Amino acid sequence: MQAKMMIGRYVAADSWIHRLDPRAKLIAMVIYLVAVILAEQFTELAALTVFALLIMMSSRISLYRYFRASRPLWFIMAFMFIFYMLFDKSGNSLVNVAGLNITTGGVTYGAYAVWRMALLVTFTAILTFTTTPVDLNLGLERVFKPIKYAGGSPQQWSMMIGISLRFIPTIFEEADKVMKAQASRGADAQDLSFTQKGKMVMTLMVPVIVSAFRRAEELVQAMEARGYVLNAPRTSLRKLAWSGADHAFMALFIAMLLLVMWW
Repeated sequence: MQAKMMIGRYVAADSWIHRLDPRAKLIAMVIYLVAVILAEQFTELAALTVFALLIMMSSRISLYRYFRASRPLWFIMAFMFIFYMLFDKSGNSLVNVAGLNITTGGVTYGAYAVWRMALLVTFTAILTFTTTPVDLNLGLERVFKPIKYAGGSPQQWSMMIGISLRFIPTIFEEADKVMKAQASRGADAQDLSFTQKGKMVMTLMVPVIVSAFRRAEELVQAMEARGYVLNAPRTSLRKLAWSGADHAFMALFIAMLLLVMWW
């Protein structure tokens, strides 16, 4: 399971996107999120897809890795499509059997919703694929700096998000261990029916959640043992430097957003 989980992992490669300032990538991801939400037509989503593919290929990371990043959300995507197909009655009727009325509007809007989610998941994976955890935390702290004037803590927010991303592969690793332990005792998921697999997932959640809390407690104790104090004044070993490539990267995303807004 852990081998299939790609979100939250850094992929080492020598590309210009890897060398970008993490603040530029964070802001660019937000701009792309806004553009995807605003896109309502096929041509707009197609343009965003082409744009995303070009950026992904320039990262020198296999497109298959980005495809795998969306795998954990396939069930949610399928649920969204079925929901729109069953409850959106706009457009012309395609199927009307035994009270089940599927319309062109339901299928279209369902496909668009799945398309948007796939773009968001696969494209925003660039952030974690091309940014080390240390740089990501540093970039988050700099981006969240304005919330300090509203009484918030940039260090707290950046640390919370950074630890959450780091814990994603860890939780899947724990789940993989529990599944192997269950399989060694005769409960192999591959030999079970769909209903039995659902029950097995419920029994899997308890030990995984307990293990996650145990890992979190160990992390807290390790940080306190090393003298970590939240919101204490501290300096950074590495200084971020905004370059011309970062300006160009931001300009690409701003141009893409403007194109979608005034298409």
